[in-house]
Amino acid sequence: MNRAAGHGQRGPSGEHGAEGGKRAAVGFGLAADLLIAALKTAGGLVTTSPALLSEAAHSGADALNQLFLLVALRGSRRLPDAAHPFGYGKERFFWSMLAAVGIFVTGGCFSFCQGLRTLIEREPGQQRFGVAFAVLAVCFCAEGVSAARAALQARSDGQAHGRGMVAELRRGTDPAMRTVFAQDATAVLGVVVAAAGVAAHELTGSPAWEGAAALVIALELAFVGCRLGRRAKRLLIGEAADPALRLKAHQFLQAQPEIDIVLAVLAMRLGPDSALLAARADLADGLDSDEVEAVSGRIKAELTARFPVFDQVFIDITDATAADRARAVASLALLASSIRGQER
Repeated sequence: MNRAAGHGQRGPSGEHGAEGGKRAAVGFGLAADLLIAALKTAGGLVTTSPALLSEAAHSGADALNQLFLLVALRGSRRLPDAAHPFGYGKERFFWSMLAAVGIFVTGGCFSFCQGLRTLIEREPGQQRFGVAFAVLAVCFCAEGVSAARAALQARSDGQAHGRGMVAELRRGTDPAMRTVFAQDATAVLGVVVAAAGVAAHELTGSPAWEGAAALVIALELAFVGCRLGRRAKRLLIGEAADPALRLKAHQFLQAQPEIDIVLAVLAMRLGPDSALLAARADLADGLDSDEVEAVSGRIKAELTARFPVFDQVFIDITDATAADRARAVASLALLASSIRGQER
């Protein structure tokens, strides 16, 4: 007998709790980036400092990306409809990808061109070092506060998932908060690099130091943009759910008395807090069609209740061959091995 059944249920979008905290963190970052970009731009135009102008482009790109993330946070909470039966969760992955591209292109490319022009032209350069240092000091404080707020939100998200802040930033499924933290942390480092370039220029009289600082900022932005983009790409094209969560779902299914063997458990992320689970199983002998339907419905309901992240569940009931059983054992061993590797 071969029968497939599906179940999906999503709660209301919710304008409170963790999502409210994320929107607050992104909104605070947007306000800070707009203010900092204006300050750096004014300071860069007054001083003609290439390092400061590179940082102005950096903050401008960050502000644009924060807008992308606000759109993502709102759009991804929409409920499923006829056009998108699995919901809009992946919209957050899409806008996070655009944010990564913005970091790379808008910030990185401008900073690279600014630094390269300074090194090639060898102009005398700016002399208003006091203004440059004052602007950078204010920006360092503002960027630091924004980064600290993003770190606190990441830690809160990590606690909700039973892991630390660093693990949440590395393996968490919400690219919005990862992007916000990466932008803010990169901005703090960029201000430090720019200040070092200005200080070296003042000590040596050579503007090449500020050009070099602009190039370092460009490389920093390009690296961060590539890392964020690669992570967003994996989520966008359908990354598997957390292996530990898949193993727990497998163990839950195998523990059901009506299931003889679980042949496969596949799970794909549909959004930061949503995943699709598709399982193949061979039921115990002696169940008729009505009993199979009842068992499938009960197992899906209990699985969704125990693992709310699986809001789309499909179970394929099939007759397992000896080869299917061998592949199932090998697949389960591979899954357990990947979890052990992740924990190292």
